[in-house]
Order: sequence, then structure tokens, then C-alpha cells
Amino acid sequence: MTQGNNFFYSLQRFTEKVLTIRRAKLRVKKEKQRAKNPILDWIEAFIWAAGMVLIINQYLFQAYQIPSGSMIDTLLIGDRIFVNKLIYGPELLPGLGKLPSPVKPQRNQVIIFENPSYISRGPAFDVLQRVLYMLTLSLVDIDRDENGQPKAHFLIKRAVGMSGDILTMKDGEMYFLFPGENRVVAERDYLKANKTEHTINRLMDVSAYPALQAAGRMAAYSDLGLQVPSYLQEQAKNVGNIQYPDYLDHERSRISVLQAANPQDRRYTMLSARFRLGWYVPEGRIFPMGDNRDNSRDARYFGAVRLTKVLGQGAIKYWPLSRFGVIR
Repeated sequence: MTQGNNFFYSLQRFTEKVLTIRRAKLRVKKEKQRAKNPILDWIEAFIWAAGMVLIINQYLFQAYQIPSGSMIDTLLIGDRIFVNKLIYGPELLPGLGKLPSPVKPQRNQVIIFENPSYISRGPAFDVLQRVLYMLTLSLVDIDRDENGQPKAHFLIKRAVGMSGDILTMKDGEMYFLFPGENRVVAERDYLKANKTEHTINRLMDVSAYPALQAAGRMAAYSDLGLQVPSYLQEQAKNVGNIQYPDYLDHERSRISVLQAANPQDRRYTMLSARFRLGWYVPEGRIFPMGDNRDNSRDARYFGAVRLTKVLGQGAIKYWPLSRFGVIR
């Protein structure tokens, strides 16, 4: 037998050996699959699918349900949306450190962030709640209050104020202050000038502010134990007809009276200065607000939010199908 024939003979034997081993492995695999308990097979498939859902929700896109009307008409109560978790850097694990990202939230983007007012039940419960929420695509939320309503662990608002901004409000309208330029610009005009206009909804009529402010001053008289003047009672007589009152303006009026009556009280002085001077957004923070201004608990109440607490950007409304579309 020649040397060439020996080579081909050896190659044939090697190939037959490899194929034999491969057939044996496939036979063993098939026998294991036949012997496997159907229930264990189903559990294995479920765990694999659940793992994929968790990875997608944690690092790429997560489903959320809109619980309130604070973003009407952009987002309605009951809307189900997907949030882009990757864009600003996803969390390593639910509630733990974030991965870095060169992309930062921009003005007027719809963002989701951790509610600064949320009181946690502990890290173990938070992880369990978020895993169940992600696995069920927002259908199951075990984090509920004493009335059985889901707690607002996360909030979805619009990024209105950015680092360095100074904002104030008058009669429910937001204004940007530019002290160095000695000018004040209404938010609506600012948006038009920067071609980033979106709908800002108001549920309270401007004509109702005198009654609301009178009610705030009446509340201060009651706090001080003083008799409420009759003219204030007359001015505030229609305040009960306001369905969505501007609580901030009511509080502004109340604090102004209390501060005047107690000029030595630093608490009232500080609160009065906050209402008068507005809000400054420090470096590394953002000032989110709802589009439905008279029905939104946002940064006007709890202050500017750290960028590290911003978890993602609103991407798509997917349910109901009639409202399917990109979130703008």
C-alpha cells in the first residue's frame, strides 16, 4: 500500500470514529430527553424564558403602567409603555449601582426615575417586587399601600429644568429666571424659542387664583389662632368649587402670612424665600415635572433629582393598541 493510500485510509478511519462518537452523544441526549420529567422540562423552559425577560427588562427595555394623570395628554392613566433602560446606563441589579453612560437626559425628554419620597421596605423586598414586576410586564405589583393601591416607587415626568436653571412659578405658570441678563422668560415662550414645544395642561383656571390665595391666608389665620377677617371669607367663598387646586400657591399664601407674623421663625423665613426665589437646579441634578401641571406631584414638591436616580427614557406606548406610538 502506497503512502498516499495510507493517508486516505487513516483519514477515513478518523472520520468514521468522529461520526460514531457524535452519533453516540446524540443518542444519549435523546435518551435523556425521553427520560426527563415533563414537569421538569416545563420548569426548565420557564426559568430560561424568565431569565431572558429579566435581562431584557433590567438592561434594555422595561414595561411600566401609568398610574396617574400627571402626564395627560402625553400619557394617560392605564397606558402601558416601554422604557429605554440602556440609554442612560442600566442598573447592575435592581436598586443597585448603575453602569456609566455618555448619554445624559436632555430637556423635555420623558424620563423615569426613583421617587425621592418613596419609603422602602428593605432591599430584599425591593428586589423581589421589581423582579415580579418585570417578569409579568407590569401586571403584578406587590408594593401597595394600606388601601391596596400601588406605591409610587418610580415616577414618569418630563425633564423641564436642567443643571444651572433657576425656575419659579406664578399663578401656576413656570418661568425661567436669568439673573445675569435681568430677564424672565415664560416656559411656553422658552419652549417655542427652542423649538421643543409640548402640551402643558392646566386644570385650574387663572381666574380662580384670588379665591385660592385668600383660602391660603385664611388657613394661616387659623394656624395662628386668630379670627379670620370677613373680607377673606368673602374672597374665598368659591374655593370649594376648584376641583384641582394649585396646592403650591395655596401654601405660598399661607406661609407669607405666617412669616409676616413670626419674622423670627427661620422655618417660615426659609419657606417664604423658597416660594419667592424659586428653585435652583444644582450640577448633576434635573428638575422633572408633569405635563398636567395642576395634578402632578413632582420636583416642585420634592426638589431636583439626582441624575444617578434617572433609570431610563420613555420610548413607546404599546397598550392600548389605539394609542400605540413613540413617546414625545
